[in-house]
Amino acid sequence: MSSILTNNGAMIALQTLKSINKGLQMTQNEVATGKSVATAKDNSAVWAISKVMEADVKGFKGISDSLNLGESTVAVARQAAETVTDLLTDIKGKIVAAQEENVDRVKIQADISALRDQIASVVGAAQFNGLNLLSNTDTTAGSGNINILSSLDRSSSNVVASDISVAKQDLGTTASAIDYTATATAANADLFAFGTTAAQAATAVNTAANATLTINIGSEATAGAPSLANFSSTDPVAAGLGFQLIITASGGNVPAAFNTTDGDITYVARDGDTAADVATGLADAFNRYARTKLGEDNVGSGSGLIQATVGANGFSLVIEGYDGVAGDTFSVNAEQFAATATTIGGRLEQLTNVDVTTQAGADNALTEIEALIQTAIDSASAFGSAQGRIETQTDFISGLTTALKSGIGTLVDADMEEASARLQALQVQQQLGVQALSIANQAPQQLLSLFR
Repeated sequence: MSSILTNNGAMIALQTLKSINKGLQMTQNEVATGKSVATAKDNSAVWAISKVMEADVKGFKGISDSLNLGESTVAVARQAAETVTDLLTDIKGKIVAAQEENVDRVKIQADISALRDQIASVVGAAQFNGLNLLSNTDTTAGSGNINILSSLDRSSSNVVASDISVAKQDLGTTASAIDYTATATAANADLFAFGTTAAQAATAVNTAANATLTINIGSEATAGAPSLANFSSTDPVAAGLGFQLIITASGGNVPAAFNTTDGDITYVARDGDTAADVATGLADAFNRYARTKLGEDNVGSGSGLIQATVGANGFSLVIEGYDGVAGDTFSVNAEQFAATATTIGGRLEQLTNVDVTTQAGADNALTEIEALIQTAIDSASAFGSAQGRIETQTDFISGLTTALKSGIGTLVDADMEEASARLQALQVQQQLGVQALSIANQAPQQLLSLFR
């Protein structure tokens, strides 16, 4: 049935044309923006995922900048540590030359002093953007490490930032200092001592031949009563705390000159030190003092020799080979001083004590320089490992960012070949739809011919 009031053909043609125009508009938007999901109304779920991933990409760009800055900072420190190692090796050559008696040791000492000053200059200049990783003399907790932002770890509930921690490697030549007029912690308490009671700790100890003496590092329940309870080699020690050993020795095999006074055997903790580090520092200071007072030939492992080593349990200072006899006494007490009464020195502070103008000094210097060279080598190696890790992480972040961008593109980018073909097809359909609508609108005109 035909009607002049209701043109079903025109209505169908109009709906078809509207549908074609809508599809054409969407395709034109894809071609214009290059995205199949440009707004949340296009596909809310995919759009939300893409925006989260785009935020991560932006974050990883910032992480890449952080890693580049951190790598440059560590690279400067590594280069400086390697230079210090080379300079210390040069100093060793001078010390070896000083072993010969028929040389001008005064001039050799002048060369050593010049090299020592150069080391101080290198360490002072080894900074990047004001950060020097070769200096660790700050008493602030946590200042002994720097954290380099390395990643964003996303889980289903939150995002956590990950860091690469780089420890400072102190190669300064400044000396540590303790104000002995200040009151020590717990009234100069025996924090390291022989025995388990206050009486034993404060009393000289009789020793047998070749005795092994152990000084336990412990915390005190009460003043003057050392204890190992709740204390281990891995316990942290606050930066700036000062420690010293006080030795009282007597008897035929122990020269009175071996007795100590304030400042003879000391160690000042730096940030990041543990109880084991304190024990090691005091052991090194003890051996250095023993070489000075007893001579190189009397220090070491074996019968009749004395040497401090850190015990296997990590919190004992073990003095082996003390050749005592009945009646000889040997006591060691230790004092701890507050951080406000101390100054943290550099790990190369013993360079200031190198003096080859005498044969004894040249002998001691040869032993000391080996430890200093190893310290510099360890520092350079630590920085090298950290730099390698940062470079690896930088490469990973770069690849990860590329993968994320590719994933986002897969989700929201338009297929331009398909869009182009669809656009042409829709344009043809639009033209046909217009023509169909025109034909449908002419149908009522055909009815008028029936009334002529």
